[in-house]
Order: sequence, then C-alpha cells, then structure tokens
Amino acid sequence: MESQRKPNRRPAFGRLAIAAAAITLLAACGAQSQSTPSASPTQSPSSTATSSTLPPVTSWQPSRFDTDPDVKRRAAQLIEALGTWSAGQSGQATARTRVAGLGLNPKLAGQAGQLLNSAPQAVLRVIDVQYGGILSSTANALVVEEQWLLNPDGSTRHTGLTVQVLLDAARPRWTVTSLIPADPKPPATHPGQVAASVLANPRIHLPFAAAADVRSGSIDPKVLTTLNTLARSHVLDVSVVESGHPINVFGTDRKSNHPQGLAVDIWALDGRPVIDPANRALVLSVMRQAATLGPYQVGGPEDLDGDGLLYFSDNTHQDHIHLGFHP
Repeated sequence: MESQRKPNRRPAFGRLAIAAAAITLLAACGAQSQSTPSASPTQSPSSTATSSTLPPVTSWQPSRFDTDPDVKRRAAQLIEALGTWSAGQSGQATARTRVAGLGLNPKLAGQAGQLLNSAPQAVLRVIDVQYGGILSSTANALVVEEQWLLNPDGSTRHTGLTVQVLLDAARPRWTVTSLIPADPKPPATHPGQVAASVLANPRIHLPFAAAADVRSGSIDPKVLTTLNTLARSHVLDVSVVESGHPINVFGTDRKSNHPQGLAVDIWALDGRPVIDPANRALVLSVMRQAATLGPYQVGGPEDLDGDGLLYFSDNTHQDHIHLGFHP
C-alpha cells in the first residue's frame, strides 16, 4: 500500500465471533493472531492432503497496536464466517445466515466468490489482515487466508485467497460494505528464472494469491530480485504482491504500484510481525537494507528521512513494509 500523500514535483513516495452455525464442526475456527506468522513456504494454487479430517484452527485477532483493531476484527470475522461450514451447511443460503449472525448485510455472501463452493465441509484460517487503507470514515482491509475443503471422498483440498474488505465507520462498530476477492492472472508457461527462484525459496512465504501473481510472470523482476536478496538475511512473510490490492492508492485517484506488478508488502520478518513495536529495530533495519536495492519508495511504521524523498509512514503502514518500484 502506498502513501496517501499527494505527489509533488518529485516522484510520489508512498502510502471476528463467527456465527455458531459456522463452527459446529470444530472447537474454534478462524485464524491465528498477527503474533504468529505463517510458517509454511509458498503454496501451490491447490493441493490435496492425505488427511481425511479438517485441521483445527483458532480465531484470528488483531494486535493491540493496530491503528483501529475493530476494522481488522470485523473483516476477519466475516471472511471466517463465509469460508467455514459444517456438514449440510454449504451454499450461499446458509452463508447469508452466518453473515447476518455477525450483524452484517446477508447480501455480502453474494460477493464471496470462491470462498463459497460445493464442498460438504470447510474451514478457513486467516493468516493476516493488513490495512489496504484507513481513513476516519472508510477503510480497506486485505484479508489473507487459507482454506481446507473436505471432499466427498474424504480427502481434503488446501487452497487460499486474498480478499479486499471495504468498511464504513458506523456506531457502535465498523460495518462491511463490500468484498472484492483477488483474481490472479493465469500461470505463465515460463514465468522466468527469477520468479521460479522466489517460488522455490523456503525463506519467502507467499500466500496463495501472491504465489499466483509470481507464477503468472507479471511481477517485475526488480521486485522479485529484492525479495530474494532480503531473504538471504531474513525470513519474509509476504501479504500482497499484485492481486488483492486496491487499484488506486486508498482515498486518492492515483494508481497503485501493486496492480502493475511493481510493489510488494511484507507483514512479518523472521516470524516477528511488523505491527509490534518490540520488533521496531528489526523492521527499520530491513527498511534501510531494502532502500539500497532499488525501490523508489519504502513505507513502514516510521518515516526514516522525514521529508518523503524515499521513506514514508502513515496509519496504513504501521503493519507492513511496502516496497514500490518504478517501471
């Protein structure tokens, strides 16, 4: 996510409970807290597991350090409710009931895309929720998730998605107004050597949509080379690359670098979330290192040069490092 600041003559630098019916299958559903980054390497678009049972997951919770935790909590609750169901509860009609149980508009189930399908049972874990933008009355939360589907033959399928959740400020809580599931481009026959190296790198954790972006061959090699270089020193948990990000910088009419394949967001380093101030020294160190690798904008929890020439910070970027590149 880039800065919401307006550009000047120089380049512009930077910017859940789930309804009870949804959790009868498991002790709890949802996803881990931001304090527990993903430990899995890059995922393929869909893989079949040998287990005939769905994994137990825990509900995702925002950090107490978040700019507005309720934004992320509401977004995560909705995605967990949509993507988790017990036997006999699949389909949009029951999904509408789960959404209504959260006090949200049942029609949102119609925007869930591939989160809803014909699998007899499913469970969803939110990996991370990142601000795609947050203003006083509106917000965009990028929900990165993985989902396990129980097939009729007893096998399970592991998949995942990133969903933009748009919210409006309302009393007593934020309310969700719409959903925009990511729609990654199809895989390229030959995505390129650098893309292949990122996909194979066990120190770069790409969620499903981000991995699909890299596999499509549409991500600029500068972005991928920077990830490989940073991964020599640190384990990187990536949130968003191209798909699943707003087209424009939130709250502006300026095009974001993400949909152009020219940016990447990182939400945890060495298993330590960017949002936690206890990890600030590490985060700033990586920001400085990244700045030497070619981006024209490095966003994060602090503006390291104070004048917007390279680094930037705002409420949106307290939870991730943003690296943006020129074409």
